[in-house]
Amino acid sequence: MLAESCPLPTGLDRRLREQLTFIVEIDRLKTVLRASPLAAADRRENDAEHSWHLAMMVLLLAEYADRPIDVGHTVQLVLVHDLVEVYAGDTPLYDAAARVGQEAREQAAADRLFALLPADQGARLRALWNEFEARTTPEAMFAKALDRLQPMLLNWMSDGGTWRTYGATADEVLHRTAAIGEASSALGDAVRTIVGEAEQRGWTRTSA
Repeated sequence: MLAESCPLPTGLDRRLREQLTFIVEIDRLKTVLRASPLAAADRRENDAEHSWHLAMMVLLLAEYADRPIDVGHTVQLVLVHDLVEVYAGDTPLYDAAARVGQEAREQAAADRLFALLPADQGARLRALWNEFEARTTPEAMFAKALDRLQPMLLNWMSDGGTWRTYGATADEVLHRTAAIGEASSALGDAVRTIVGEAEQRGWTRTSA
């Protein structure tokens, strides 16, 4: 753990010490690079930037959810959804080889990470992470939709981004981002427009 290199004072209340230790540990999220390029700089985004961007998207795009959602709860989901990647690392959406064993890696990482917190909070954050992964509530479905939409926007802003990196076809992009239309018909329509235009510009491979 990061806090082991400079342990917090032993005089702190135990619960607070565990919470602060967790907060220090998830600073690792700022170092986990994603495949997506930034729109504003010539570098890749990190997981912390991605999670912040999703939280803002929830606030701005909640009106497009097909079913009413609790905005605050959805923000919690997107803030927690990638925390396990401090140990498991990011898995690029279009990298089939990297996806092998992803679920097992992330489950093991969740076991390790959330155990750092006091038991009640560890269980609460684990439940949020499980909810996001299961995608059975309106909030989790919309959170997942935005998790797919955000890198799509970054790919558009970089003339194809990871679509070109991994040689994705337009059909593959639509398949891998189907969660968007499942939560929001309006955003699903927007995705089809974006991907169609990207294909015309040569930013995806033409589907067979």
